[in-house]
Amino acid sequence: MKEETKISRERMVELLNEDLAREYQAIIAYVIYSQTIKGAEYNHIAQELEKHAGEELQHAINIAKQIDYFNGEPTNKPKEVKVSDDPKKMLQFDLENERQTLMNYRQRIQQADAMGEFALGEVLREIIAQEQEHLQDLADALGIDTPKIE
Repeated sequence: MKEETKISRERMVELLNEDLAREYQAIIAYVIYSQTIKGAEYNHIAQELEKHAGEELQHAINIAKQIDYFNGEPTNKPKEVKVSDDPKKMLQFDLENERQTLMNYRQRIQQADAMGEFALGEVLREIIAQEQEHLQDLADALGIDTPKIE
């Protein structure tokens, strides 16, 4: 799905609220998964997931600040959180969420730059750096190559 590059401030608020809902989703998922993932082979990743939850909270705060800057109202609804008893599935859910988040933020940066909102682009670039680390951590835990971001 290719989103338009030139958008209004109102449309940016809508899109940032979708991003914020995804950050909420990530916080909830990381909190649940970090505490419920079982198995000796997952001890290290459980600690990483707990750390990721805190980083996602900071992302949510930063996105909410940007929504406020655009005179919007930050959403209070997360995207749906998938749960499973299977540790591998939990990690795959997280991996796909991170991949989608990276795709969205890359698009959002192009849109912000097209609007001349370079500070928003910089905030998102900082978030992307951490999201890429999350993606790498999850891929490593799953024993797979880091997925390509389209």
